[in-house]
Amino acid sequence: MLDPKIMRRVLYWAILPAVGVHAQAPDGAAVYRKACAICHEQSNVDRMPQRSTIARMSPELILQSLNSGVMQMQAASLSAAERAAVAEFLAGRKIGSEPVTPRDAFCKAPPGDMRDPFREPSWNGWGVDISNSRYQPRPGLKPEDVPKLKLKWAFAFPGAVSMNMQPVIVGGRVFIGGRQVQSLDAKTGCILWEFKTESSVRAAITIAKPDGVDRWLAFVGDGRTNVYALDASTGEMKWKTKTDDMPVSRITGAPKYQANRIYVPISSLEDGPSANPKYECCKYSGAVVALDAATGRILWKTRTVTEEPKVIGQTKAGVNIMGPSGASVWNSPTVDPKRNALYFGTGNNHSNPPTGTSDSVIATDLETGKILWISQMTKGGDPWNIACTTGGPNCPENAGPDHDIGNSPVLVDLKNGKRVIVFGQKSGEVHALDPDNGGKLLWTRRIGTGGTLGGIEWGVAADGENVYAALSDVRLTPRDAQMRRRIADPSKGGGVWAFRIATGEQLWHAPPVPCPADRENCSPAQSQAVSAMPGVLFSGSVDGRLRAYSTRDGKILWEFNTIREYPTVNGIPGRGGSLDAAGPAIAGGMVFVNSGYANWGGVAGNVLLAFGVE
Repeated sequence: MLDPKIMRRVLYWAILPAVGVHAQAPDGAAVYRKACAICHEQSNVDRMPQRSTIARMSPELILQSLNSGVMQMQAASLSAAERAAVAEFLAGRKIGSEPVTPRDAFCKAPPGDMRDPFREPSWNGWGVDISNSRYQPRPGLKPEDVPKLKLKWAFAFPGAVSMNMQPVIVGGRVFIGGRQVQSLDAKTGCILWEFKTESSVRAAITIAKPDGVDRWLAFVGDGRTNVYALDASTGEMKWKTKTDDMPVSRITGAPKYQANRIYVPISSLEDGPSANPKYECCKYSGAVVALDAATGRILWKTRTVTEEPKVIGQTKAGVNIMGPSGASVWNSPTVDPKRNALYFGTGNNHSNPPTGTSDSVIATDLETGKILWISQMTKGGDPWNIACTTGGPNCPENAGPDHDIGNSPVLVDLKNGKRVIVFGQKSGEVHALDPDNGGKLLWTRRIGTGGTLGGIEWGVAADGENVYAALSDVRLTPRDAQMRRRIADPSKGGGVWAFRIATGEQLWHAPPVPCPADRENCSPAQSQAVSAMPGVLFSGSVDGRLRAYSTRDGKILWEFNTIREYPTVNGIPGRGGSLDAAGPAIAGGMVFVNSGYANWGGVAGNVLLAFGVE
């Protein structure tokens, strides 16, 4: 059998003639200057990775991004040969050079059936439960055990620079994704099975067993809005459904299972192509889709922008301006069985006119998708796209502050019988709503200034009495105008707050831990979603440190610097980086966390780390 590296190179060169490559391959540098540099050479585009970051990726990962991932819209006009050429130019190496997972990384014994996976505590989907509490009541750890946590194993993802996906722990297995979905043994990290999706997977996986189905299923959403039902024991595909046909649509929030249905949030990449002056911005609308969990059949779809986009003007170059648009659903929905309702947060509009559904929490009926109520946090609208940071003509007049609600709303049943929805916003605020009174605002507490990389980026945690929030507020400044580099401001961002859910009273505030004096491009910001267990809150920071705080007073109980190189259980070179996006998962006496996040210029990394008590 041919070596996998050689096979990939043979296939690569075999297909190039079929896409029009004859005597000479395209010049990757020229393609990059023409099609990519407009964004990736900008020093003021906060959410766009710089060329130096992309250079850390493998050419295979760059090519997948261009073909079916986050850059597919921007690369649509390039030929297959041009996409391959620019991938090799940016990575500085040929396709086929990526490390291959060795055979001994796979578990020696075949995976057994998951017969009763929820007999033991789990971390299922994004937020553990249908309320998205991010609180593990039975962690298998006591607060006094947390200072004893040690690294048990590390698992590396080839070619990756950012780790987006929430680890899911069910039935003694880890379910994780990226360029493919993998199931690992939670104790050892060996690979049980792999499944290749059509596009990369960023959304957390949800494990459930619908009525009439004899197997536990893993529900997966990818970057092309495909939802897959896989046999959770073996990885075998049972069904696949395309949930949205708009080219810029994707799935970033975890699908949510409830009563034989899967609720799928739909978000968008349209603010990216808006940086192109020739792009007609903008036409996309966010959505939530309900599927039959046993068959994948679409039951209903609710758009967050109900008006059809139309031409509302033209740029100076004569390109149509379209609207309304936007209001992506970035987060995993929350289920309220008592009200038969589904709650989810929305993002900004991408163009004018503003809508009453942007930067909102929306409640829909579980059965029909009918909107029950809307609670908008940023009044007057929030039209914004990437062109607002590049100075492009597609930036809307009176552009908004980009104050998405990227957090999943957390539904809390208080001891006094009252119910509250709590969540954070990129405005730098924590909000509380009344789900039983049309989403009425109960209280708001500000913890930061907010912004495109600011406020509460990914998620809060709630233990039934208190809500815990960490502050991002990353600030980037140009370092070298000629090289167009940006570095993080070490004096901005970070810190953790605790509030009493019933009243909004602040209980404590743990200030950010300063960056080391000798560390360049360091930020103390705490963008990563927080996770809690009885007595302990876990929060990761952009400087790569995972910390455990006492939920009583905010005192730091334990700290681990993840920025280092690791020997990995799958034999792929591994290195930690910034902690961002998905937060720690706690189950079975272990804590799992991703390390590495270079999307906006943070420290690149490619590892999943597993901690336990010796």
